[in-house]
Amino acid sequence: MYSYLITAAELQQEHQPDWLLFDVRHDLMNPQAGRLAYAQGHIPGAHFLDNDSDLVGKVNGKNGRHPLPDRSTFANLMRAHGLESQTQVVIYDAGNSMFAARLWWMLRWLGHEKVAILDGGWQAWIAESGSVETDATTAGRVPSQWLESAVPDMPTVQADEVLKNIDHPHFVVIDARAAERFRGEVEPIDPVAGHIPGALNRPNSANLQADGTFKNVSALRAEFASLLGGRPAEQVVHQCGSGITACHNLFAMELAGMTGSSLYPGSWSEWVSDADRPVAVGEA
Repeated sequence: MYSYLITAAELQQEHQPDWLLFDVRHDLMNPQAGRLAYAQGHIPGAHFLDNDSDLVGKVNGKNGRHPLPDRSTFANLMRAHGLESQTQVVIYDAGNSMFAARLWWMLRWLGHEKVAILDGGWQAWIAESGSVETDATTAGRVPSQWLESAVPDMPTVQADEVLKNIDHPHFVVIDARAAERFRGEVEPIDPVAGHIPGALNRPNSANLQADGTFKNVSALRAEFASLLGGRPAEQVVHQCGSGITACHNLFAMELAGMTGSSLYPGSWSEWVSDADRPVAVGEA
């Protein structure tokens, strides 16, 4: 069972017909880029899921740019793609695995554990001379009767909990955005710059090697341990701009054996939708 990472070579050698592959390539600045890339070429058999339509709930202006979908609605989508309890799922993108990590987290949220990220993504597949097809994968899957877990298997916290935590801390927030966004020097997407008071900064890019693959387990464990200063994973809440790259940090901690941290799904884009919520700038 692959439950965290799979290499391009392993996928080529071990891919079985009943495996379920998802292509989640996306560009936050160009929402059509992923679908166009899929049409131009994708791993044979991969199904495309759109980050802005398939994998989010309804945006209402107060719940962030990429709110989680209703859990049962997302489970229905997975059943429609034929997900079974024993199905091995493999996810890839072309954005340093940040969109893949989001879907990995969502499937774990439903209770499905046989889900792995293609380490290095689309780029690694091409570098390994993986085969490519252009026809959309629309057939061959029979809707399943698979049932999600009765309660979410991955914990979340909401904005009111984060707000209360500022004055009465019992967890630490890790912000996955780039350092200059965290400090409030630039803000290319959201209307307010800065960070949640008390948050620590760990850009999700720090989880990767130069080739876009994840650092080894020991390196990730040492880096997160240094950042957390002895705090257990259960006292960590991950946040970013809209709940996507936060999943990258959460995945990296889980990969390193530091399990049990939570996600703040609304993240910064939800936080700043209420002008009464405090904002900090500068270093943590």
